[in-house]
Amino acid sequence: MPLRAKVASSVSRTAAALSRAAGRGDGSVIGGWIGLKIDPDLLAHLSSGRAIALVSGTNGKTTTTRLTTAAVGVLGRVATNSFGANMPTGHTSALAKAGSTPYAVLEVDEHYLAQVLEATEPHVVALLNLSRDQLDRAKEVAMMAQLWRAALVRHPDVRVVANADDPMVVWAASPPADPAHGHVPPHVTWFSAGQRWHDDSWVCPECGSTIERSGEQWWCTGCPLRRPEPQWTVEDDGVLDPTGAWHKVQLQLPGKVNLGNAATALAVAAEFGVRPVDAVSRLGAVSSVAGRYAQVDRDGRNIRLLLAKNPASWLEAFDMADEAPTLLSINARDPDGLDTSWLFDVDFSPLRGRQVLITGDRAYDLAVRLDVNAVPFQHMRSFDEAVRAVPPGRLEVIANYTAFQDIRAELDRVN
Repeated sequence: MPLRAKVASSVSRTAAALSRAAGRGDGSVIGGWIGLKIDPDLLAHLSSGRAIALVSGTNGKTTTTRLTTAAVGVLGRVATNSFGANMPTGHTSALAKAGSTPYAVLEVDEHYLAQVLEATEPHVVALLNLSRDQLDRAKEVAMMAQLWRAALVRHPDVRVVANADDPMVVWAASPPADPAHGHVPPHVTWFSAGQRWHDDSWVCPECGSTIERSGEQWWCTGCPLRRPEPQWTVEDDGVLDPTGAWHKVQLQLPGKVNLGNAATALAVAAEFGVRPVDAVSRLGAVSSVAGRYAQVDRDGRNIRLLLAKNPASWLEAFDMADEAPTLLSINARDPDGLDTSWLFDVDFSPLRGRQVLITGDRAYDLAVRLDVNAVPFQHMRSFDEAVRAVPPGRLEVIANYTAFQDIRAELDRVN
């Protein structure tokens, strides 16, 4: 690297270490921020010489990144932003901290994908899904798909692993050739992870016509856009690869959605030459992802933490949660998005029949929503009060981002 980049990288590592030592966080942002101030091209310099995979989408990025890192680890050391700092500052800090590694797997915020593509020149990009999120500041879903599509046109050599079940992702991953520059669409490998949330993909992003569905299939009623045939699919409790071989996947992570994340991880690893049979056992070693799915015993209660930040992820959280007392916690701080109207896009009826407790900064917003859904609940002033209010045994906790971090802090599970 140039001398300036070497200095910036060293300062980045030092700043991150000081942040951790001072108890101000894990250093995954501040180190990169300072490094990029010294050398604005530091991320590109740190990426040079590594085979890189980028993982982006609205939901499942952190988990899929962790599983992909485990799978690619068959080949050697892998740098990754394991704590979910998914903007260029986080990527820079992660690569500087890792030192020289042949591989990197980086989670990328969907809004920054074009910028990170430009800086890192990855070998492969995984596109998971697109749905509504942070309504007060995030781009509308079709606009996000357009930005992805435009970015891929500018990078025709990148290999893409994309979700065949999401019409927005399929459209974004299949850009037309650019006649002005001779660019051709990227190589795409399709996986099927399922799409339970359909409310952001009823209208075709290409022509505006209605999208219809039948079973796993979907198609536009006004143009040729339709579900491609996936090469990687979830079947029962395993994954089918492109050769037709079935691989049993034994995960410690709950829910069918994580089988889909595992299929994605195997598909991305295969782009680096990793055989599924060699990678699949490594996926089972992943038990908690930045605190997600963690189980903590406290006062006779087994507390499991589930993160849910938008309608699509709440739907999946209800599928993962056991029939047990359930605490819901909602904040609306800056990292969450300040608009809580998305709560009315979530169907809370699966919670009927169990003890439901609510807490958080915006618990009253949640209370109104549960009342509309005819779900009885108890309001708790604190997490500790909620723990005392349920009988010994399992307590499921479903919280959005900052509420989740608050509860982790109370359980002494801060990174």
